Amino acid sequence: MVGLQANYRNELYKIRKKKKLAAGSILSILAVLIGQVSATLINQNLGLLLVNSTELPLMILGVMMYSIFPLFITFLTIDMFNNEYNSNTMKLILTRPTSRFSIFTGKLLALLTVLMINIASVMILSLIIGIIFNFSSVTLIGITRSIIAYLVSLLPLITFTLFVVILANLVKSGNSVFFLTILSFIGMYVLGIIFHQASSFLFTSMFDWYRLWISESIQWLKLLRMSLSMIGFSIMLYCIGYLLFERKVV
Repeated sequence: MVGLQANYRNELYKIRKKKKLAAGSILSILAVLIGQVSATLINQNLGLLLVNSTELPLMILGVMMYSIFPLFITFLTIDMFNNEYNSNTMKLILTRPTSRFSIFTGKLLALLTVLMINIASVMILSLIIGIIFNFSSVTLIGITRSIIAYLVSLLPLITFTLFVVILANLVKSGNSVFFLTILSFIGMYVLGIIFHQASSFLFTSMFDWYRLWISESIQWLKLLRMSLSMIGFSIMLYCIGYLLFERKVV
């Protein structure tokens, strides 16, 4: 446990120094600002109420789930695995008196921590901006719906993170991991549309499952089935990723 904590703190420190973290944060902020500006322009020029103060976070979340968040995860994962393999930094890490399990899990926990911070920052910023520009439409129910939507969106993103970690330990080149991730994401998304009945076996089809949590009639059995599916996917992907990391020669 001590080794896991030390590796976790070390990985968090390294992530803080990466330029991609700052770039991802800036893109997230820009996405929120552009969303609000677009909504304001449409409201003023066309006389339409595109979004109110508590619907802006949901609109932003719908865009981020299929763009910024996956890219943010992919770039950080490549930095934490492929770039360290290629620069021989991983050799120095593996010489420490700690197990590969602690190293792998510490990296993963640090990555998920940064992801959660990014999601929370987007949620808070979008709520604040939405309230500032549309204070008259603020409701407690709307804020609660936004918070729930962002919280439950963590589960499919965790599953996606574990999938990218597997690719990062299968392929040596970071560029190859990036393109494989994009192709896999698009491929699974398209398959989920074509074979709708089998979409529950593709975790990318669950990126918008937060809508089920905030609908007027919640289908609890469906949510339970989807939750168990993603948890099962995550456990399976974690085990595969760890086995690849354990057996990888550096």
